[in-house]
Amino acid sequence: MKYDLDHVTDRSNTGAAKWDLYNGGVHSGPITAINASLDDDGPIPMWVADMDFPSPQPVIDALHERVSHGIFGYTRVTDCYYDSVIGWFSRRHDWDIKKEWITPAPGIVPACHFAVRTYCEPGDKVLIQRPVYYPFFRSITNGGCEIVSSNLIDNDGHYEMDFEDLEAKASDPKVKLAILCSPHNPVGRVWTEDELRRYGEICNRHGVVVVADEIHCDLIKPGTKFFHYAKLGEEFANNTLVCTAPSKTFNLAGMHLSSMVIPNEKLRKAFEDYMAKIGIAHGINPFAVVALEAAYDHGEEWLDQTLDYIWANHAHLKNFMAENIPAIKVYDLQGTYLNWMDFRGLNLDRAQLEELTQLKAKVLFDEGYIFGEEGEGFERINLACPRPILDAGLARLKREIG
Repeated sequence: MKYDLDHVTDRSNTGAAKWDLYNGGVHSGPITAINASLDDDGPIPMWVADMDFPSPQPVIDALHERVSHGIFGYTRVTDCYYDSVIGWFSRRHDWDIKKEWITPAPGIVPACHFAVRTYCEPGDKVLIQRPVYYPFFRSITNGGCEIVSSNLIDNDGHYEMDFEDLEAKASDPKVKLAILCSPHNPVGRVWTEDELRRYGEICNRHGVVVVADEIHCDLIKPGTKFFHYAKLGEEFANNTLVCTAPSKTFNLAGMHLSSMVIPNEKLRKAFEDYMAKIGIAHGINPFAVVALEAAYDHGEEWLDQTLDYIWANHAHLKNFMAENIPAIKVYDLQGTYLNWMDFRGLNLDRAQLEELTQLKAKVLFDEGYIFGEEGEGFERINLACPRPILDAGLARLKREIG
């Protein structure tokens, strides 16, 4: 079927975090966002990483059918769940996953917290690569561990890993775990097989377990190849926990169901034992299971249309800024639907930039510095929205800057 992705859906009064609350800067707090007709002066939310598109119709239909059953008791995953996960990654990614490798978890952010507590002791260190997805920070510090960052190198708008620094940081015997963001959020890089191999060889050499957050692996720009970390080879697969979920792919974040792929039985058992210890391994949301199965089994047509739309939005954003506000540099986007933008050309300090975007233009981005101090002067924009919303936000920026 053909999906109308230009349609603006009214998300008010649904408890949508993106449209009811802003956490991106000093002006955080409850908001009354712009209405669906885009004809008032409410703020335009372009921050939280969920889409403003309805999920695939097969998912909606499957949920209606499940609701009509009327009984919503304790639920476990069945063979249908495993078949859906295995089938999706086989068809879409040419990655053969064994059933016994898969462990359901209530989301990838919680899974990162669990991993730190499973494989680290208080006082250990966890390696990340800033600027990076900021919930990683709390998953580390809440586990009593120290953040160690091997910062990415911004090579004229193209971020790269600093392998010399990575080697030095990973060689510290206190570093027990590394969280790999692949594709990388917020800079939008899709790591090449060679980059991943060099990263993995360093971690394997120093006994550092890798948590590979691959939640955006389905959201890849045409012409760019995504490579799963566990496909590097047995020695890499046996030293990793790969985090997957349909949440970003099919706009199902509120369902809170992810699939951890852990080929190493010892690592898998330790992770599952920790979840059991804290009372997590006692059933799954029945609607989450239905949504995952329907999305993976029947959502590919919707995804292909949505990806075309997102990459068109990316091209539109780049062209608009180049023609109207050239001081703002839009970085190339290889993966995710979250575009990294450099506002440093406006020569504004943090307070001035927040006043410009949040109070004057009333366009709500994720402030770059929340991803680490290396993001100071940057903003992250969510492109998974109808074009009318994107155009409204860009028009406001042009009004204030152009």
